[in-house]
Amino acid sequence: MSEPHHSPRPRTQGQAIDELALARLLVERKLITKEDAERCLKLVREDPNASGNGAAALLRILHREKLLSASHVQRLAKELLDKPVGVPRKLPGYELLELIGRGSMGVVFKARQLSMDRIVAVKILRRELASNREFIERFHREAKIAAKLSHNNIVQAIDSGEYQGYHYFVMEYVDGTNIKAELDSGKVYSEKEALEIILQVAHALAHAHSRGLVHRDIKPENIMLTRERVPKLADLGLARLSHGDPMAQAEKGIAIGTPYYISPEQIRGQVDIDIRADIYALGATLYHMVTGRVPFPGTNPVEVMKKHLHQPLVPPDHINQNLSSGLGEVVEKAMAKRREDRYQSPQELITDLERLLAGQPPLLAREQYNVTALAELEQQGVAVDEATVPNGAATARRLARLQQLEQQLTFWRTLALLAGALFLGSLLLNILLLLR
Repeated sequence: MSEPHHSPRPRTQGQAIDELALARLLVERKLITKEDAERCLKLVREDPNASGNGAAALLRILHREKLLSASHVQRLAKELLDKPVGVPRKLPGYELLELIGRGSMGVVFKARQLSMDRIVAVKILRRELASNREFIERFHREAKIAAKLSHNNIVQAIDSGEYQGYHYFVMEYVDGTNIKAELDSGKVYSEKEALEIILQVAHALAHAHSRGLVHRDIKPENIMLTRERVPKLADLGLARLSHGDPMAQAEKGIAIGTPYYISPEQIRGQVDIDIRADIYALGATLYHMVTGRVPFPGTNPVEVMKKHLHQPLVPPDHINQNLSSGLGEVVEKAMAKRREDRYQSPQELITDLERLLAGQPPLLAREQYNVTALAELEQQGVAVDEATVPNGAATARRLARLQQLEQQLTFWRTLALLAGALFLGSLLLNILLLLR
């Protein structure tokens, strides 16, 4: 019996390139086809051992599928995974102070802007990716999109450029932490604190929506918190225009987003992604903040995304008994699987969040719930007394009655028109007979 075949396992040290970036690079170098890349990326998502190490897992799978030789895998691992990220010694107008972050496309430095004598953050694209025009365009596209936004709850863009082959993007430096770091430390937010933070992020989304932009990656890690606890929405790397974005067709059929917070339409790879996808992700983030757990846990991304598509949501107030039913209703509406059933704009969500903070029941979430519940009762022939139904249901009951009266009025109007037409016809026929 032959010995079992093992793919080489490339060693990683502070890996700064993810599986998507690696797949694009390999296709660009014509080492694999786009179809093979998509197939193997799907296998990576199904691999429970790939979490946090997707690029290395992709190389292993490519070797296992006989798409790359062992020598190719080792060479690519050394070039792209083990190699320290090259950084310039200086950038014109900026003094690099310390490395503060590492992402899929590069690194982030704390720096000083010499002309203004202020601290900023500088994101620098990996040199290995800077030879690829697509990566360069995506990198500077993030800076241009960020420049369209000016809001206190969004990390501000300052500058972007290229120096000696290094592409960089300068942005506001946030001295603080992020929601993910606090959740990872075991923090579960109180309802009031969570609502105050999410309300400000909803205002940031409203501003982005007014500029025709969708973030597409709302999650705890991308909500920074200053020392004064002011939230700042960060990382516009996946953002795009709501309508007419040239990238939309190229991304058709690809699930883009973070599995724990991704909307059903993003999972399906729909082209027409709009602000309601961000509302879903913000609802999932609020859920995580007040319960200490993600809405749909799973052992791998595919399992999690299937739950987003098909599994009913356990209301957050069923998990954390200290939460109000109103908050549960808001989260359920924000995370409705059909986007038509969600809040249709950030402003609608803001309305209910402000009501909760004022100690009032949500208006839009509860109204929808009551109308649906009452309609089901009426279909079952159950008489409903307005005095016995929850807050907001009396309004819903009146709306249902008005709709019923309108339908009845339409019926009688139609009947009256038909009767009138018959009467006029009969009258004309009698007149003709008399004239003869």
